[in-house]
Amino acid sequence: MTAKAADKLKSDGWKVADTTGFLTLIGPLWERLKDGALELALITEEKHHNRRGLVQGGVIMTFADRACGMAARFVSGKPTLATVQLDTHFVEAGKIGEILTTRPRVVRSTRSLIFITAEVTVDKRCIAMANGVFKILKNES
Repeated sequence: MTAKAADKLKSDGWKVADTTGFLTLIGPLWERLKDGALELALITEEKHHNRRGLVQGGVIMTFADRACGMAARFVSGKPTLATVQLDTHFVEAGKIGEILTTRPRVVRSTRSLIFITAEVTVDKRCIAMANGVFKILKNES
């Protein structure tokens, strides 16, 4: 299923996102620009399951955090941001083998903070909603 899903994402214009550290444990993450907006995807695998056999909530939260953070980075053009707050609401369970997607949207941007909202979906089914606040950090040398 994973190889078939990856082939489908590739044919739809997705590419594997560069990740390091913790994110390599849940990935690969996929990304694409569509109509000038950043979209991210994650093919859920057996490693993502909780005790009920569904997608672990922490995986969904990490996916939403990464997506919102990357959207904030994309919009601001700044390389270094930090999550100040992330509120996540679980609407429905995700099933192993499904492809999670999100298209974060900037709600407001100031000189130091960016407010983002995102829905994590499977096809047209919303499984989670997230709202995040991201702080633009000064570049560290």
